[in-house]
Amino acid sequence: MTQEQLNRYKVISSVIDGKLSISEAAMSLGLSERQIKRLKKGVMEQGPAFLIHKNTGRKPQHALTDELKSKIISLKQSDKYKNDNFKHFMELLEEHEGIAISYSCLHTILIKAGINSPKKRRRFKPHRRRKRKPQEGLLIQMNATPFEWFGTNEKFALHGAIDDATGKIVGLYLAKNECLQGYFEVTWQIVNKHGIPASIYADRHSIFLS
Repeated sequence: MTQEQLNRYKVISSVIDGKLSISEAAMSLGLSERQIKRLKKGVMEQGPAFLIHKNTGRKPQHALTDELKSKIISLKQSDKYKNDNFKHFMELLEEHEGIAISYSCLHTILIKAGINSPKKRRRFKPHRRRKRKPQEGLLIQMNATPFEWFGTNEKFALHGAIDDATGKIVGLYLAKNECLQGYFEVTWQIVNKHGIPASIYADRHSIFLS
């Protein structure tokens, strides 16, 4: 047995003895869980010879005959395998067709034949807006908007606050620029007219960090 075969046998034996899980063995050997299950079954039935048999005679890419390459391409294009990605197809070739081939070799053959590995489409997840707070006064959102409020080229910053639960405006203050004084004035309006809120949310403006 080669060193690689010995290592596989040691890991598979640990799986059989219950010392390693299928997923741990797959990670250790760089194989899929499906392959580990197959190796486990083979070793339990045939012993170490199963590993030697499966790895003996594996031909490098340049030694593959044109006939075998054509067969692999034909199988991949068949209804039986056309929807399988390259990795899974490689496993199925060895398991059902008796063709042992490395992933890199298989990848080269199929890409040259103009065949790409199918990719799973990610399910579209629409953006879901955060639910509003269930009760008035739990969250107040504050921000300032620079704008030409008077129809001139001069901008002023309107500091505003709304209640998250109701969308009601609870404070407004206009100033030349966005400033701490503007937010102080809005906060005074909130506390004076509506009481102290449970929380206030504002952006990460330097005003709030300095």
